[in-house]
Amino acid sequence: MSEPNEPTDPNGTAGPAARAAESAQPTGGTGRHVRVVLVDDHRMFRTGVQAEIGQTEQTGVEVVGEAADVDQAVTVITATRPEVVLLDVHLPGGGGVEVLRRCAPLMGDAEQPVRFLALSVSDAAEDVIGVIRGGARGYVTKTITGTDLVDSVFRVQEGDAVFSPRLAGFVLDAFASTDAPPVDEDLDRLTQREREVLRLIARGYAYKEIAKQLFISVKTVESHVSAVLRKLQLSNRHELTRWATARRLV
Repeated sequence: MSEPNEPTDPNGTAGPAARAAESAQPTGGTGRHVRVVLVDDHRMFRTGVQAEIGQTEQTGVEVVGEAADVDQAVTVITATRPEVVLLDVHLPGGGGVEVLRRCAPLMGDAEQPVRFLALSVSDAAEDVIGVIRGGARGYVTKTITGTDLVDSVFRVQEGDAVFSPRLAGFVLDAFASTDAPPVDEDLDRLTQREREVLRLIARGYAYKEIAKQLFISVKTVESHVSAVLRKLQLSNRHELTRWATARRLV
């Protein structure tokens, strides 16, 4: 029964004050809620994603932590136990694959699994396949809209696999066919960042151009190149280019 000063409308609905109170309640989109950690080494990008999807009352997404490198990511994810992690592929300290490796026990938790959705500027097949092998539930590129990203996060939370349309083909080729390519042990020795530097070197980029493209210093580029040459037992960038070309990484 309505209060005397709060009459119902003729059709039996609540009066204006009740409707106003109801509309003031957080909606969270469809009433869903998901706790998310953002892992990306670019602070401004994390800020942008937070602003785009982190308005919890509208989207249902609650950002409970952020990290800029592998060690930070493992620490924050372990401490907050989010339902979904938005994970960049290229990170200082070993890349997204290393985060997945170190968080494997959390992904395998039957009662409270932490699920990972890769969110990267890269659309390279080896990056996609690498993180999916590592246990990520999907892979979307940074061209995705805020609305679609929110939808992707909830789908991953519910256990679905989510991919940007073109990237799904990489996964089908690698896992759905009976003649899936074997694991390249030499390539697997490299971190995600080292692979990125390797591809750019093989494409003829100068160190300064690579540094600008990856937002790192020239000295860091030189360190990555030295590490790649050492791990692959190569002598110079010409041998490196031939090695990458033979594996169709260019």
